[in-house]
Amino acid sequence: MNRQNRRRALTELGVPQFREFLAEQNLTPKRKPAEVFQLNIGLYCNQACNHCHVESSPKRKEMMDEATAMRCIEIIKNSPSVKTLDITGGAPEMNDQFRPIVEAASAARPDIEIIDRCNLTVLAEPGHEDLPEFLAKHKVGSLLATVHCSPRMRTRGGGSVCVFAEWCPPLAPHSLA
Repeated sequence: MNRQNRRRALTELGVPQFREFLAEQNLTPKRKPAEVFQLNIGLYCNQACNHCHVESSPKRKEMMDEATAMRCIEIIKNSPSVKTLDITGGAPEMNDQFRPIVEAASAARPDIEIIDRCNLTVLAEPGHEDLPEFLAKHKVGSLLATVHCSPRMRTRGGGSVCVFAEWCPPLAPHSLA
């Protein structure tokens, strides 16, 4: 449904346009400086979960290129109000630009909090064995991507819980908490 059709349908239901609603409520939006820079660096993932709203999977090859990644670092360097770099997108650690982004951001802004939205199963993938050490070295906090476990593991696939159980103890020595 295009924008005009959506607006027409909402008007027919008596829903005002956003600006009209704000004016009716005597509200004025105020822009605040950005504090979080969320960076979606791709759609490639080692899993294909039913619940994934962007449909990331091993078949998705879209990844941020180096020029875009370094442009984002320049923005972060020049944005003192940004306190958090939140890296997401598929399995971000599997993106070619993940480590260069983390290294450049932590070097340029030692004060910035870096968050990696990790699904943990990436730790069992070849070539990522040193990921806990890398994340710890750069003081990257990992947020476990939502784990939707069912008795039959329909959303993430069989064996995911085994990977979580296998990798949680090795991550403990690197915990930033």
